[in-house]
Amino acid sequence: MNNQRPHGSITTGLLKPITAALSIVALLAGCGSVETKDTVTKVASADKVVSVNVTEPSNGLLPSDTSDMSGWKVVSQLYDGLVTFDTEGNETLVEAESITPNDDASEYTIVLKPNLTFSNGEKITADTYAKSWSFAANAANGQVGASIFEDIQGYDDLQDAEGLKTAQLSGLTVVDDTTLKVRLKASNSAFLYKIGDIAFLPMPSEVIKNPKEYGQKPIGNGPYELKAYKSGEEIILEKDDSYKGPRKVKNAGIDFKVYQSLDAAYSDLLAGNLDVLDSIPTSALKTYQNEKNITAVSKPGPSFSAFTISQNLKHFQGEEGRYRRQAIAHAIDRENIADAIFSGTVTPATDFLAPVIKGYDTDLDADDVLTYDEAKAKELWAKADAISPWSGTFRIAYSADGTDKEWVEAAANSIRNALGIDAESYPFATSKELRSAIQERTIDSAFKSGMQSDYPHPEGYLVQAYDSSAADGKGLNNGDYKSDEFDALIDQAAAETDLDKAVSLYQQSERVLLKDMPVIPLWYTNVTAASAKGVEVNYNYMGVPEYNTIAK
Repeated sequence: MNNQRPHGSITTGLLKPITAALSIVALLAGCGSVETKDTVTKVASADKVVSVNVTEPSNGLLPSDTSDMSGWKVVSQLYDGLVTFDTEGNETLVEAESITPNDDASEYTIVLKPNLTFSNGEKITADTYAKSWSFAANAANGQVGASIFEDIQGYDDLQDAEGLKTAQLSGLTVVDDTTLKVRLKASNSAFLYKIGDIAFLPMPSEVIKNPKEYGQKPIGNGPYELKAYKSGEEIILEKDDSYKGPRKVKNAGIDFKVYQSLDAAYSDLLAGNLDVLDSIPTSALKTYQNEKNITAVSKPGPSFSAFTISQNLKHFQGEEGRYRRQAIAHAIDRENIADAIFSGTVTPATDFLAPVIKGYDTDLDADDVLTYDEAKAKELWAKADAISPWSGTFRIAYSADGTDKEWVEAAANSIRNALGIDAESYPFATSKELRSAIQERTIDSAFKSGMQSDYPHPEGYLVQAYDSSAADGKGLNNGDYKSDEFDALIDQAAAETDLDKAVSLYQQSERVLLKDMPVIPLWYTNVTAASAKGVEVNYNYMGVPEYNTIAK
C-alpha cells in the first residue's frame, strides 16, 4: 500500500495510531471482492459526459445542509475541503498544507495552501473556513449538519434558533489568511477524520448570505460546476477547466439522472441509456453478475442498515419501549431475508459499524440480542404488555423510489409472524418526502435508516447517530435517543489519544445501544453496482463511484 501524502502532510503526535487505523480500513476494504470485468477495447475519451443514477436530493446543494447520499454525491463533486479519503480510506490533504494537534488533541492548527479560490474567483482563506463552519453550526441557520461541530468551543452559544445568523464560533481563531486555530471543548483525537465530513466544506460569502437561493445554484471550488438543475429529472455538472486541485477529471461532466426507482435505472443501464448504476435493485441481485453487456461489482462496503423506532412513538417509551425494541430485534429473521431477498449481498449485523471500519466486531452481541428467536421475542413483548397493553399496527416507513420495499415487507412479515401483531410496510412516494417527515418529526411510525459515514472512523457512525447533542433535529439522531451512559462513553473515547483504547470505549458505547436499541440493526450492505461495457469506474471508500475518474 502507498501511504505517501503527495498533497501535503498531517503533522501530529497521533500519526502512528491514525495511520494504523487507515491501514486496517484499507486492508478490510480490499477483502472478499467479486468483480467481473472484460477487456475494454475502446479508448476512453475525456470529452464525454457520463450518466449516473441518483434520487432527488432532500435539501438544496449546500454542504452543511446535505442529509442524504443523493445530495452527498452531487455536493462532493462541487466542493473541495481540507482533506479527503482515497478509494482505500487513506486520508489525504487537499486544501490544507498541514493539520497539527496539540499534545492532548484539544486544539488544532490548520495551515491552508496558498492561492485557493472558488469558481467565481473569490479567495479561500482561513476566514472563509471560520465563517462557513460558524454558519453551519449556528442553529439560526437551520443546517442539518450542525451537530458535527458540537465539540468546537462556542457551539453551545450558537444553539438559539432565534439568534443572530452571523454569530461565529468562539473556538475558531483566524491567525492570518492561511492559518486557522480550532479550540475544542474537550480532547478529540477523531477530529482529524471528522473534518473530512461534508459539512466542513468551505462556502463563498454569497452562498452564506443567501443559502436558500444558492442551494439551487451553488458556487463551489471542486472539479465540477453546476450546469443545470432540473428538479425530478436530472442534475448536470460540467468540468471546471479552471480547477487546480488534486482530483484529475477524466470526463467532460456528470449527468446525474433522477430515477423514481432503481428498477427503472437498471433497465436503462441494460438498454445502454445509463453509464453507471451505483446500486442494484433487489429484483436483479440474483442475476446482474451474469449479464453480459455490463460490468458487475460486489464487494464489502461501509453501509450499515437499520430501522429507527423514535423515542416518542407510542408504546416505545421508557421500560416498555426497551422491551418492545428488544422483542422486535429478536423477531426479525435476518439470515432468511439476506438469502431470500438480497441473494447473499448483505451480511446480518453484529454491531452498529460496518465491516470496513476500525472497531467492527462480530462478537459484540454477547447476549444474542440480534439473533432471531421467536420465543424470546414473545417473552419480551409480554413483559411490555404487562406495563401497557399493545394496540395499533407496527409500521416501517420507506421510500418507494429506493430499493427497500421487498426487505421492509419481509421484515414486517417476520415481526407479524413472530409476535402475532399487525405489522406492515408504510411507503412514501419519494426519499425526499420521507426525509422531510423524519426531519420535521411528523412521522408516526418506525422508519428505514442506517449510517454511511463521510469519514472512516467509529465516531462517524456512533456520535452523529446516537449522541444526545445530535437529537432534536440538530443532527442525524432522528429517533431523538438520549442516554447519559452512552454520551459519557463517547466523550471518554474522544479524549483517548491511544487508538486501541479509544476503539474499546466506542465498543462499550455500542453495548449500551444493544441494551436500549434506539435503532434495530439489520445488515451491512455490499457495494453492488454495475456499469456499461467500455465505461471505466472506480469505487471510493464510501462505496460510490469516484465520479471524476469515470471515463468512457
